[in-house]
Amino acid sequence: MKLLARFFYWLTGWKTEGEVPKLKKFVAIMAPHTSAWDVIYGLFAKYIFELDFSFFGKQEIFSTPYGFIFKALGGIPVDRASKHNMVEQAVKTFNEREHFILALSPEGTREYVAKWRTGFYYIALQAKVPIVLTYIDFGRRVAGIGPVFYPTGDIEKDMEEMKKFYRPIKGKHPEKGVIE
Repeated sequence: MKLLARFFYWLTGWKTEGEVPKLKKFVAIMAPHTSAWDVIYGLFAKYIFELDFSFFGKQEIFSTPYGFIFKALGGIPVDRASKHNMVEQAVKTFNEREHFILALSPEGTREYVAKWRTGFYYIALQAKVPIVLTYIDFGRRVAGIGPVFYPTGDIEKDMEEMKKFYRPIKGKHPEKGVIE
């Protein structure tokens, strides 16, 4: 799969930069998330970087006929209509596993939202794991792994620090980005 991913990147003129941190557990956030293409380039980057991550997806995408593909790619189905606390569930998973990487988008959707959701931050804070800043930059045609960020508990300050990193990165549809 790594060869196919590299071929796809070569064919489309994309490249990768950065490297996977040598950590057993972390929350990987990917921003900006403005297009379904983010998922395609992100999944190919997963294989190029040899990064074994899991992600949450609405349970509807895990039904037949294609659900097995999303599970094989690391997907974890989520019932968004339910009152289950996703932060608690994610923290529990981090505590139960020796190795676990959870990939999330701070926007939570490809559509414009006024501000980032904070679940990823509280997952990392409560699980006592760092946040790794990853990106798909359509402006430069680069998928990358940026710095490791350790949440301090001061959410406003920490969010501003992370957003500062993302401001120069261009999504496929920049008007849908939320990095104010």
